[in-house]
Amino acid sequence: MLIRFGYEIAVYCPSPTAFVTLMDIREEEKGALRTEAFSTTPELETQLYRDLFGNICRRFVAPSGELTLFSDNLIENSGMPDPFAPDAMQHPVADLPDECLVYLMGSRYCETDRLSAFAWQQFGHIPPGWARVQAICDFAHNHIQFDYQRARSTRTAYEAYEEGVGVCRDFAHLALTLCRCMNIPARYVNGYLGDIGVPPLLPMDFSAWIEVYLGGEWRTFDPRNNIRRIGRIVIAYGRDAADVAMITSFGTHFLNKFTVWVDEVPADQVAESAAGG
Repeated sequence: MLIRFGYEIAVYCPSPTAFVTLMDIREEEKGALRTEAFSTTPELETQLYRDLFGNICRRFVAPSGELTLFSDNLIENSGMPDPFAPDAMQHPVADLPDECLVYLMGSRYCETDRLSAFAWQQFGHIPPGWARVQAICDFAHNHIQFDYQRARSTRTAYEAYEEGVGVCRDFAHLALTLCRCMNIPARYVNGYLGDIGVPPLLPMDFSAWIEVYLGGEWRTFDPRNNIRRIGRIVIAYGRDAADVAMITSFGTHFLNKFTVWVDEVPADQVAESAAGG
């Protein structure tokens, strides 16, 4: 299948302001792109670089006034739901690759020290591996009530656990923190996830989920939705949301418009495109 995805974001800057954005998809995803477009209004020179996690970042200086960032892309997708590997086992910490170790430790929004005792009490009896991670995701999914109106950009995993409310980033933070407490490497993922194969939920937004290292691979889990989904497109991953901030300005800016789209391209349009129509 083909998926069209992109965004239109407008900001106002009282004075020229330096920005770093993290909204280009991961290099591993780009091989499946059919078309890729990015533009700014007014037209600006932008530069790309990779951060410590290999995410593609874009830097530029916005002039005073309004600036619009626009991206519209087509990507090929298998149309299959997230892989399911119930036999994937947890590795002893001593056997983990070096690059996994950072995803075992506490971070800005993930206080492993405050949740460790609870995690072992709650999940220590569950066999290590896929079943334990799924139990953690089940807990986060049922414990947190999704509520856009009560979103807070500074909420930590422990605060989400205490308050029992949040948005997709809070589900992700709580689940990956509990995984780390159980010595399971877990990282935060930001990306696109359209309502493909499920009832539509509006408005569309970027999404957050987690990946855990089991059976020699990074495996996708989604404590917010807690079902296997179709069509994930990864933008970035890191220790938590602090590592994958989508827009960082080094000065004052005001958000005037924020529109995101992720849609399956109808079969007749795919056929027409293939025919060169």
